[in-house]
Amino acid sequence: MVTEGLAPTADRTLGFMVPARNARGVVVRLDATLNAILAAHPYPQPLIRLLAEALTLTALVGATMRQDDGQVTVQASAKGGVVDLLACDWRAGELRGYLKFDDQKPVSEGLSLPELFGKGYLAITVDQESSEERWQGIVPLEGHSLGAALEGWFTQSEQLPTLMRIGITGDAETGWLAGGLIVQHLARAEIGGERLDTVEQHPDWEHVAALAGSTSTAELTDAGLSAEQLLWRLFHEEQVRVVPGPKPVKGCRCSAAHIKDVLSRFPEAERAGMRNEAGTIAVDCQFCSRVFQIAA
Repeated sequence: MVTEGLAPTADRTLGFMVPARNARGVVVRLDATLNAILAAHPYPQPLIRLLAEALTLTALVGATMRQDDGQVTVQASAKGGVVDLLACDWRAGELRGYLKFDDQKPVSEGLSLPELFGKGYLAITVDQESSEERWQGIVPLEGHSLGAALEGWFTQSEQLPTLMRIGITGDAETGWLAGGLIVQHLARAEIGGERLDTVEQHPDWEHVAALAGSTSTAELTDAGLSAEQLLWRLFHEEQVRVVPGPKPVKGCRCSAAHIKDVLSRFPEAERAGMRNEAGTIAVDCQFCSRVFQIAA
């Protein structure tokens, strides 16, 4: 892996493989895209960090798929906590997210997931267009971070050893920057070797996890450190193959034409009940904080 001459790039995904260790992964950086999504609503700072983590997590999982191969949706539904709903999705680099919360409840830094969400769960849904398959996982909202919860779920429920690191830095004045790293150990059966689920801790995975686990928040959010340079720091003694991924962009897919098409599928009697005094139907998109007035 050559790193000379490579400038750091914000809003970027970079896939990589460590073939000798049967490992693959993705590095994600979110900058302008993250700030555009967060600006849609006046979130308290602890919830900005939560949504930023969820967006980074969604981009990490989405970027592991082949480009233009479907959609990843991350959604948390909960009751009794500060957060009622969290929803993010990714499609070929287009990223969007929204968080609904109770502004009458106090929120502070350092709250655990149960304290933030109360009773609830995190659902990860992957729709792959090439195979027309849908895969969904239900992740308990336990611990202190979404990344740790998903990491544990991959390892325990999917028997796919996974390490995730997510870093968030910034503030409302200077803006926010997020970085993420996911590394997964591929089953050796894919290349004719032993299955990982027959081995408690495979030496290859122990080695990769030890190196990747040393990644710091400062490295993940260092605007002067490119993804290639980060991978060089971690795996400079290994042969690493990198594959540029799609550039993350804010991608709310709502449009007046799309909404009108959806409304046209409702019976006239139902549309009549939706119309306001002006004779239009108001549709509020929380992802981009816009209200569409549709004549339908």
